[in-house]
Amino acid sequence: MPETDLTASRVTRTSAGTMRTASRTSITSTAVRRRRRVVRAIVRATELWRLLADAVVAAGRWAGRTVRPAGTVVAAAATVGLLLGILFGWVEWMVAGSAALLLLAMSIPFLFSARAYDVDLALQHERVVAGNGVTGRIVVRNDSARPALPGRLDIPVGRGLVEFAVPFLRPGHTSAEPFEVPPLPRGVVRIGPVTTVRSDPVGLLRRAHTFDDVHDLFVHPRTVGLPSTSAGLIRDLEGAATRRLVDADMSFHAIREYVPGDARRQVHWKSTAKTGRLMVRQYEESRRSRMAVVLAAATTEYTDADEYELAVSAAASLGLRAVRDARDIDVVTGSEIPRVVKGRLRAIRHLPVASPRAMLDGFSGLERHDDTMPVEDVCRLASEANERLSIAFVVVGSAVPVSRLRLAALAFPADTAVAAVICDERAHPRMQSVAGLTVLTIGTLDDLSGLLVRGAAS
Repeated sequence: MPETDLTASRVTRTSAGTMRTASRTSITSTAVRRRRRVVRAIVRATELWRLLADAVVAAGRWAGRTVRPAGTVVAAAATVGLLLGILFGWVEWMVAGSAALLLLAMSIPFLFSARAYDVDLALQHERVVAGNGVTGRIVVRNDSARPALPGRLDIPVGRGLVEFAVPFLRPGHTSAEPFEVPPLPRGVVRIGPVTTVRSDPVGLLRRAHTFDDVHDLFVHPRTVGLPSTSAGLIRDLEGAATRRLVDADMSFHAIREYVPGDARRQVHWKSTAKTGRLMVRQYEESRRSRMAVVLAAATTEYTDADEYELAVSAAASLGLRAVRDARDIDVVTGSEIPRVVKGRLRAIRHLPVASPRAMLDGFSGLERHDDTMPVEDVCRLASEANERLSIAFVVVGSAVPVSRLRLAALAFPADTAVAAVICDERAHPRMQSVAGLTVLTIGTLDDLSGLLVRGAAS
């Protein structure tokens, strides 16, 4: 074959190969572009679906907050009436649907200016005694540039609700009303947040706005005044000597022979000169009395809630007297234990005793528990957490027998005097000694003061 023909053939094959490659490249590029368009369309459709779903959820939440049950019925009547009237030409249904729709439209203007108010809630006292109420003042101001239609304020008080009617307010005007909380039981009562409510006269629609102002009202337990020497009922170690011997203190005990390690400053030179042997002084340790108040917290240790309240008041009275006398005190009660680890976990709760107010605030939040340790174990942990206790008061209900109280007393060291206070509203006040344990039985809170005074006098 001539060389010219070979060259032409090679050029032809090269051109054909190039054309096939370009064709495949063009087809591939077209397929890629199509796939990209499909992916973009799917992504956009997904985004639109998410936006639509969020809008539907938001509309559902708004409808749930705004539309009342009566409004739901009216809206359903408007929808059904208009559809049946238009589809079947029923005039009666069309009139009913139009009336329902008009009623809904007339209810919408009553929802305006729901956030035009500035509400200020102030309590005269944030701490009261159980059985007493508290007064306050609520001030509503229209901060908008337009008149505010009449509305309502909802103020949660614990599990209850107090309602206030707000009159028509012009721009910049205020409305002040007294706020009174009825007598409350012991506890920590949350007052607020205040919610402004807008609603139409028929009650079809409702719009609310909640403020952030929240007050915690501490309802302290009832307490009784106890004599300052009530701890002397058993023993008072306020600076008095104990039976523990030490090498240096204030209360002299005896002279003994020197042993290696004794301080040279304790050498008694007169006795040394008389005996011819090195003699040193020995002292009895003097320390401040430390008092513990242990409150039983198990539900089964009380017959009812009133008995537990009496026990809380008795423990608070003992702790309050000790804090006011500037004594070292520890107030302990049982802590709630999860049921899955009950029997394997031990826990107690220490109440703050830095000041009378802090301690009473701690007593306000106490509750009985079904899943907690018995009082014997609480006393054992209280003894382990506090060294050198001089006196301990164990406050229990009438469901705790004396045998368990003796076990609770054995949890403390031998040199710790233990007194048990049994709260039984059906019993007469009495004081007795059981195997070295002083047992006080009270039926009312005033009985505690009388028994302690009698014991201190004897």
